[in-house]
Amino acid sequence: MRLLPGDLERVFFTDSGSVAVEVAMKMAIQYRLNRGEQTRTKMLAFQGGYHGDTLATMAICDPEEGMHHLYGAALAQHVIAPLPVDEASTARFYSLLEQHAHELAAIIVEPLVQGAGGMLFHPPHVLQTLRAAADRYDVLLILDEIFTGFGRTGSLFACQQAGIVPDIITLSKALTGGTMALAATIARHHVFEAFLSDNPEHALMHGPTFMANPLACACANASLDLFESEPRLEQVAGINAILTEELEACRHLPGVRDVRTLGAIGVVELERITNPDSLRQTFIAHGAWVRPFRNIVYLTPAFTISEDELRHLTRTIRTVLGD
Repeated sequence: MRLLPGDLERVFFTDSGSVAVEVAMKMAIQYRLNRGEQTRTKMLAFQGGYHGDTLATMAICDPEEGMHHLYGAALAQHVIAPLPVDEASTARFYSLLEQHAHELAAIIVEPLVQGAGGMLFHPPHVLQTLRAAADRYDVLLILDEIFTGFGRTGSLFACQQAGIVPDIITLSKALTGGTMALAATIARHHVFEAFLSDNPEHALMHGPTFMANPLACACANASLDLFESEPRLEQVAGINAILTEELEACRHLPGVRDVRTLGAIGVVELERITNPDSLRQTFIAHGAWVRPFRNIVYLTPAFTISEDELRHLTRTIRTVLGD
């Protein structure tokens, strides 16, 4: 795809985000196997992370805070680390790499925003740390941009804000403008080359029934055409300006722990939400569909939302949380 940075150009289509991540995991593991590295079958993932609901992806979600803890005994064991956001966590991260590099196929992360983990933000330098560490220890870097891709964080892809190129990237959601199920796992050329062989066992054996189906691909082409013909990133910048302006007033409300915005994402983090269903119904009573979860109230509006509609949402959040 010419929109992606670097030589991310070998595309494997699937039919959902979870499956795209599963394929990325299989691709990373088989990359090692095809090179004769039999022991490197684990992933290094991060606390606060979420990568899907299928069995393999559940195993690389946050094991404590995630929604999949009930399945713990049935899941493969991977290495889960704190994100290297400061000196102490970076030292811990490198220590884990030193211990486990011999068994790691890849590092996987949601770049800039861990979505389902609570809309947790981290700065671009974290991604630069991961890229440097992956290179140092000869580990593939997978970026799960299923939530962050196609403008959500303010750039077309979140990795561009760090100036890095992952070895594998996963995309879905906005790929078709949310109209049809379609996803893609995209690899760099050196990953693709590991699968070029006369040995049929070196092929990536995966084939979802509806992968790259014509209707979904037509929707994706139409959505990508709109990214080219309409000012999507300018719209995101406008949304960010309003979210930042409007939600800042929530910072001083009782029970508010933090307010943060990035691109077309606005988050009000509370100390706790004791009854999410009741809070959601209160938002509905005020004429706004806002879905709180964990301890956050958040907005991820469509890029085409009008200013009046967006300000209605932010005003409703201020009113409801201030009551």
